[in-house]
Amino acid sequence: MPTALITGISGQDGSYLAEFLLSKGYRVAGTRQNQSSDQLRILPIRDKIEIVDTNLLGQEVVEDLLCRYKPDEVYNLAARASSRDLWTQPVSTGELNGLTVVRILESICKVDSRIRFFQASSSEMFGNAAQMPQAETTSFHPRNPYGAAKAYGHWTTVLYREQQKLFACSGILYNHESPRRGLEFVTRKITRAVAMISLGEQRKVRLGRLDARRDWGFAGDYVRAMWLMLQQSQPDDYIVATGETHSVRDFCEAAFGYAGLDYREFVIEDLDDCRPAETVQLVGNATKARRDLGWGPTVTFHELVQMMVDADLKLIREKRTLADRAHSSTSDVRTGLL
Repeated sequence: MPTALITGISGQDGSYLAEFLLSKGYRVAGTRQNQSSDQLRILPIRDKIEIVDTNLLGQEVVEDLLCRYKPDEVYNLAARASSRDLWTQPVSTGELNGLTVVRILESICKVDSRIRFFQASSSEMFGNAAQMPQAETTSFHPRNPYGAAKAYGHWTTVLYREQQKLFACSGILYNHESPRRGLEFVTRKITRAVAMISLGEQRKVRLGRLDARRDWGFAGDYVRAMWLMLQQSQPDDYIVATGETHSVRDFCEAAFGYAGLDYREFVIEDLDDCRPAETVQLVGNATKARRDLGWGPTVTFHELVQMMVDADLKLIREKRTLADRAHSSTSDVRTGLL
């Protein structure tokens, strides 16, 4: 039974990857920053995985993890997410997204150089890219601390692969969404608003620039690419993307339309709610991943949107049912029926 260690296991990608690896017969261990991390994502598999609460900010901590679990593969998914407020904490962003990569790679060199390593890089590294679509050879020009820190982690991975001969791969991941996406991200903000408005619990939703475009895929597809990279005979870097872009307006139209609503009646465009230093259009060329890994997305844009709307509708209905039951129980107590 191979063993995998996933940093950031309670995040969107970590939870999907853990499920995928369990289906492949892996022993799965993972780290989360603290117990207050979102537990709902890993709740269905909580008794099948091993979790350590740690912040990965110490070299000894990382070495201890490798010695304790003796992983065959390490997937570094722990990071501060890319969002418009990253300028408020650039130091901690650099610490977690950049220096943690060095700690893990250095620990692998010291503990067991046979461990295979995956680094979750980001399309945000391209920033103001001069080339479109972007390929693995496109120059980086990050536009925020997140992208800059990710670029540091990416080049560190390349350095340890070339100089220390580690099996270290970097997946340059474009935007990937799912029902497990955090509410701070625009895609989930939209689908949750659709559910709330459909059920009469919200009237409007305020969004940023509706014409901003992204290359959006399904997170479940992207974790499969991570695993495939570590199964190759030689380590390398790969772009993971759908190769097509859609605007926030497109996402709104698809999500509200799926619920039988016209987004123009409910969406307010607030240009003050845009993140600073917006990147140029980022769209990935995943030809190399298709050719070498046999990878390709299985979920279309509209299927992804509908999946997320369905999940939020279900979630809001379940919360409403629980609230109604709690209210009914309270009323029964007050009237002496219980």
